[in-house]
Amino acid sequence: MPDQLALFAEKARLPEGLDYVPGFISREEELELVGHASGLPLQPFQFGQYEGKRRVASFGWRYDYSARRLLPADPIPCWLNPLIHRIETFGGPGIRVAQILCTEYQPGVGIGWHRDKPHFDRIFGISLASSCKLRFRRTLGDTWERLALEVEPRSVYKMSGASRLEWEHSISAVDELRYSVTLRTLKSGGDVPSADQKGSSS
Repeated sequence: MPDQLALFAEKARLPEGLDYVPGFISREEELELVGHASGLPLQPFQFGQYEGKRRVASFGWRYDYSARRLLPADPIPCWLNPLIHRIETFGGPGIRVAQILCTEYQPGVGIGWHRDKPHFDRIFGISLASSCKLRFRRTLGDTWERLALEVEPRSVYKMSGASRLEWEHSISAVDELRYSVTLRTLKSGGDVPSADQKGSSS
């Protein structure tokens, strides 16, 4: 009973709609994903005319900050298909991953406060190689309500509902090299990748 109460208390401190599962993938799966991600032609994150310190590769779709809309990206590689299947099963009926972002964080690199673009619906994140602090904030009267989650390697988190729409999130600068795979669904009625965009490239 004390363990159950502690788990309930921990979940109560997380934003509504945020699910977190440690040990979602095995060490072997983590090493394989890191190997693939580190071998990608990663490029500095482009925010309009600005360039971020983290390096990324987008698949399926990418958000163009100049055009302010989604544009087709490279096809989703086949090596991501097993992870996509796991995520779609974890997410429940009707979940279909349409966009993937692979990110490399060198020591000292993080992400500032933001919400994912409104074109996307559910957000899933797989943490690889090292941990990070995922921070949340939302306005509460004249101040901020703040929460934080220590995201472990091989874990998964899912953002939906209030955690997705009401809270901003950020990632503190990491201490060690870290990779992540972010998998997103699109809002109902949005564009989805055609058959030749998903799982057709190695």
